[in-house]
Amino acid sequence: MERVYATYWIETPLELPRAAETLAGEQSSGTFVPVPGETEELKQRFAARVESVELLGEVAAPSLPGAKRGSRYQQGRVVVSWSVENFGNNLPVLMSTLQGNLYELSQLSGLRLVDFEVPDSFANHFPGPRFGVSGTRAAIAAPDDRPMIGTIIKPSVGLSPDETAQWVRTLLDAGVDFVKDDELMGNPGHSPFDARVDAVVRVVHDYQERTGRGVMIAFNISDEWDAMQRHYDKLVAVGGTCAMLSVNSIGLAGVKKICDHGELVVHGHRNGWGMLNRYPALGTEFAAYQKFWRLAGVDQIHVNGIENKFWEPDDSVVRSIEACRKPLLNGKRILPVISSGQWGGQAPETFRRIGTVDLLYLAGGGIAAHPGGPAAGVRAIRAAWEGAVAGMTLEQIASQSLEVREAVEKFGGAHCR
Repeated sequence: MERVYATYWIETPLELPRAAETLAGEQSSGTFVPVPGETEELKQRFAARVESVELLGEVAAPSLPGAKRGSRYQQGRVVVSWSVENFGNNLPVLMSTLQGNLYELSQLSGLRLVDFEVPDSFANHFPGPRFGVSGTRAAIAAPDDRPMIGTIIKPSVGLSPDETAQWVRTLLDAGVDFVKDDELMGNPGHSPFDARVDAVVRVVHDYQERTGRGVMIAFNISDEWDAMQRHYDKLVAVGGTCAMLSVNSIGLAGVKKICDHGELVVHGHRNGWGMLNRYPALGTEFAAYQKFWRLAGVDQIHVNGIENKFWEPDDSVVRSIEACRKPLLNGKRILPVISSGQWGGQAPETFRRIGTVDLLYLAGGGIAAHPGGPAAGVRAIRAAWEGAVAGMTLEQIASQSLEVREAVEKFGGAHCR
C-alpha cells in the first residue's frame, strides 16, 4: 500500500524514539491506552510507522508551556509514514492526519511540520495548479525575461467602485501586468463586489482595446460558500481572469472547490501565515504549507520578499521561493508572489539569491508613492530587474536610470551601502 511520509522537528522531555512513537500512535490507530479492537492485524495495516529518528541536540527548558516535565528536552527530526488507505483522496483529513492534535500533546514541548511527500498516484486526483507560472505569463502575455510586475489597490478599503476603477486605470496606464484587491476588501456596502467588478472590468477592456496589452486583475472573492460561488460566476461572466482567495480563512475544501472549476487563475493570499510559522518551535514550514495549496490547485501564492516589512528573514523567504519551484507530481509550478514593502531596490539581491525571474513581483507603495508617479515606479522596477539580471549592483543601476535614483532616494538609500 502506498504511503505518505511526513518530516517533523520535535522537542520532547521523553527519549526521542518514544516521543516519535507517541506521535505516530496519536495520529493513526492508537490513543493513550490500549483499546478493544486495536488488533495486531489492524495496527499492521493502519498504524503510522516511525521511519527514522535523528537527535539534533538538547535544551534545559521547554519551548512551549504545558509539556510534561523533564530534566532535559531532546530536539530532533523524525519521519513518520501513513498508509494512503487511512485518508484516501481527502485533503482535509490528510491535513488532520499530518497535523491535527499533534500540537496538543503534552509529550511534545515543540513541534513543526517540516515537509511531506505524497505518492505519484495523487496526480490522478490532484492535478495541481492549472495555470501556475506558464499559464499566468500566457494570460498576461508578459515576456519571460523579467518578473511579472503587479500592485495592490490602496487604500485597502474605503474607495467606491468608481474610485477603484479610476485608480486601476492609472495603474494600467503606468504599465503594470497585474492588479489585485487587498485581502481586506471583500463585498462591503461602500464597494459591493458586483459594482466594483463591473466598473473595473470596463476600464480593463477599454485599456486592452487601446493598447493590445494583456493584464490580470485579481478580485478577492473570499466569502461564505454561496456568495463566493456567485463572485466566481460573476468574474467568468464578465471575462475576468483571476480570483483571489484568502486561503487560511476559507480552508482546503473551499479552496479546492473553487480551483476545481478551472476557468480562472487562482491567486492564493496567505494572510494569517505568521500565526502558523513565526515561533520557531511551533507550526509549519512553508515547504509543507504550500504543498497543501498546490494539491488543492492554487496557481499563485505569497512568499513575502527580500528585505520585507514583516518579521520574516531573507533566508526563510528564499527557502519559500525554492519550495514553490520544486516539481510536485509533475504538475505545473505554483507562481511565487513576492510582496511586502517591495520596490526596485530589492531586485539585485533577490535575483542573486534565487536566480529566476519566474515571479509575480508586487509593489504597492513602491509604485504608487514613487516621486515621479506610478508610471515612473513601474519603470524603476523594470530597470532594476533588467540590471539585476545583467549582474549589476543597485548603485550601478541607479547611475543609469533616473527613476531608480529617485526610488533609492525615496525608499532606501541603505540599499546602496
